[in-house]
Amino acid sequence: MTETLWTPTQAEFDAFARVSGDDNPIHVDEGFSARTRFGRTVSHGMLIYSRLWAMVRAAHPGRGHAMQEMMFPNPAYAGEALVLTVEGDGPEVAMRAVRQADGAVCFQGKAVLA
Repeated sequence: MTETLWTPTQAEFDAFARVSGDDNPIHVDEGFSARTRFGRTVSHGMLIYSRLWAMVRAAHPGRGHAMQEMMFPNPAYAGEALVLTVEGDGPEVAMRAVRQADGAVCFQGKAVLA
């Protein structure tokens, strides 16, 4: 099992929006997001997955990506630490992102390595 702590930033949300084209205001517009049920901007789910996939690649160099499954049961916020976990020797690896402050799961999924 590999585990790391990551605190996403608004700058990362903004950069991911530019790269991905997903500029939904819930991710990048603090004024808009303040009026939503979240009260602030939330991370792109695929930004979280990208961080987890980098951990998979570091643990399994040279392995490709054959399939993925993922759920985003709770939001992840800028400035709130996430505990990222990757577990498994392949071909299937489990991935999770959990808010450190309250233990809420923000990402849960798996990837099948090629």
